[in-house]
Amino acid sequence: MKRFSLPDLGEGLTESELVSWRVAVGDHVELNQVIAEVETAKALVELPAPTAGVVTHLHVEPGTTVLVGEPLVDFTPDDDPAPAPGAAAPAATASSSDSTAPAEAQREPVLVGYGPRMATGERPRRRERTGAAAIAAEAVGAGAAVSVPVVESATPVHERPRATPPVRRLARDLGVDLVGLTGTGVGGRISRDDVEQASPGGAMRDPSPHAEQQEPRTSTQHPASTRVPAPVPEPESSDGSVRRPITGVRRRTAEAMVRSAFTAPHVTEFLTVDVTPTMSLLEALAKSPRTGDHRVNILTVLAKAVCIAVRRTPSINASWDEEAGEIVEYGHVGLGIAAATPRGLLVPNIARADELSLFELADALAALVRTAREGRTTPSELRGGTITITNVGVFGVDAGTPILNPGEAAIVALGAVRRQPWEFEGQIALRHVVTLSLSFDHRLVDGEQGSRFLVDLGTMLADPAMVLTMV
Repeated sequence: MKRFSLPDLGEGLTESELVSWRVAVGDHVELNQVIAEVETAKALVELPAPTAGVVTHLHVEPGTTVLVGEPLVDFTPDDDPAPAPGAAAPAATASSSDSTAPAEAQREPVLVGYGPRMATGERPRRRERTGAAAIAAEAVGAGAAVSVPVVESATPVHERPRATPPVRRLARDLGVDLVGLTGTGVGGRISRDDVEQASPGGAMRDPSPHAEQQEPRTSTQHPASTRVPAPVPEPESSDGSVRRPITGVRRRTAEAMVRSAFTAPHVTEFLTVDVTPTMSLLEALAKSPRTGDHRVNILTVLAKAVCIAVRRTPSINASWDEEAGEIVEYGHVGLGIAAATPRGLLVPNIARADELSLFELADALAALVRTAREGRTTPSELRGGTITITNVGVFGVDAGTPILNPGEAAIVALGAVRRQPWEFEGQIALRHVVTLSLSFDHRLVDGEQGSRFLVDLGTMLADPAMVLTMV
């Protein structure tokens, strides 16, 4: 048997929520076939199968928060011989290969698949393990056969009690404090039985159809046709209000916005611009055979303008390193695009956007937004941003005071393009007008620098030919 545990997510992320299983017990899977979706604090990630074989056990249910290193699924690999009668079962491991196998046969698990075979006997440095996990890892490294226990030690009192949302709801209904309860579920998780035993009425059974299923405590297989049920939506209260757990992207967004708002001194400036020439340019590009399938819009033009204006005001493309006591001015633009998705706000970025042509930027923007809305943004696509654009105009909003993406010096908001009366060549005419908003970190950017950057953006949108004077 091969046991696949939640791999190291990187960037200090130590847990994720299992969103859905793509397989059931008894299913045969191929190497790197997607078997599950997990939601980290940054992105929705597809987990690949660590080996070709048959799924023998699913350890957790959708909606459960899983810590790095906790078991997810067991497999019987295709190349494993059947054990002899009475023979000891092989040790379950958290990777796709035996720890005692030659180094060249080992493959390192990563979130987007199983990487190249390791060239040396050394494996990448991992986080320190504690408790039973450390003992098991030490014994396996010495070549010993170790059975990893399903039930671990009780949840430490100083940690947040580990329980699924339905169990937390049951505890709330029964008046049970989860802090201090000893979890008897998988990985020391507090189960429904633990809550009922601790309730004033003893082991009460909840006849509700929303009752959580009994958590598995052994490695007994499910029938081949059994699939782990999807999490039950939180019920409405009598007044119609609904309570949902704060998880994943929503929690991450809230933490980031609070940290940014109360760490960086924000300043926001506004500039209203006649963008009729840019709209005429877009019409011409739409009709030009050179444009092909590239979808160029005003967001694309603004993205290109930001990349050009950054060269003239480098302090706008910077970050404040408090620990080092330094200001970091980046040599390239990691252009973040705030994308509204069903899971919340994401800010994936286009790496080295300043090196792309207008058409290349159009393609990169389209792919970035599509991937975000489909929930396929990877953690790597959320790293490396240096300046962000948020398009509030797509919602019909004229302007706003955007909050900085943490670690960045500036964010530009693009408002709705409206046709309205405007002074033009000494007359009043109907023109296409838009408002640009710029929020910046006043520790890094002075008013003069922020104003110059915003005016550069407005100048290029008001007259695209002015780009020739800026590059």
